Amino acid sequence: MARKNTVQRVNHQRQLITHEEPKSPISEQYRTLRTNLQFSAVDTELRSIVITSSSPSEGKSLTTANLAVAFAQQGKSVLLIDADLRKPTVHYTFRINNTFGLSNLLIGEHTLEDCVTNSKVDNLDILPCGPVPPNPSELLGSRSMQKLIDTAKESYDMVIFDSPPVLAVTDSQVLANHTDGVLLVVRSKKTEKDAASRAKELLVQAKANVLGVVLNDKDTKEGEYFYYYGN
Repeated sequence: MARKNTVQRVNHQRQLITHEEPKSPISEQYRTLRTNLQFSAVDTELRSIVITSSSPSEGKSLTTANLAVAFAQQGKSVLLIDADLRKPTVHYTFRINNTFGLSNLLIGEHTLEDCVTNSKVDNLDILPCGPVPPNPSELLGSRSMQKLIDTAKESYDMVIFDSPPVLAVTDSQVLANHTDGVLLVVRSKKTEKDAASRAKELLVQAKANVLGVVLNDKDTKEGEYFYYYGN
C-alpha cells in the first residue's frame, strides 16, 4: 500500500509538468497553446475558459491543470475551478482538500473566499469540486454560477473550468453559456472522428465560442515539428 501511494504521488507531480519541468519541450507546447488562445480572442478579452472533451480519458483534466499553470507563470492571477461535479480530479492533481468547494458555494453554504485554496504554484488558486451533488447540470446553469464567474473575474485575470465530457452529460454545454470560450481536447488514436464532430456540434448548438481543439497524446517522429500534450 505504501509503495502504491508513493507511485501515485509521483504521478500527480508528473501531471503538472509545466510546474515540475518548465523547460521541457512539453511545457513549451503548453505555453504555445496559451499564446494561441490569447491570439484567438481578437475582438473580446478572454477571461474565462471551459476545457472539455468528447468522451472520458482524453486528457482534458491534464490539459486544464497544465494550461492553468502556464497562464499563472505568465504572471496572470488564475483561478482553476473543478466544475466536473460528477468525477472531480483537480484535488488529486494538486493534492488539496476537497471537503467543501464549488458545490457548497453554489447552494450558498460557503463564500468563494471560504472555498478557494492556494496551490503550490505562484498566482494559481484552486476551487475544488466539493461534495458531489445530485443535480450537477442545474447547479452549473444556475444564477449562482453566473454570479460566481462575475465575482471571480473581479479578483482574477483568468478563470479556467475543468468540465465533464460533452457526449456523456450536458454540463459542459450549460457552462459554456456563461464563459468566454471553450477548448475541446481530443486524444490521438482514441477519440472517434464522429465523436469529436458531434461534440463540437453540441457546443455550437449551445452557443459556445469554440476556441479550438487540442490534439493530445500524439505519436511523434524524430525531427518532426509537433504539438504534444500528456505523458
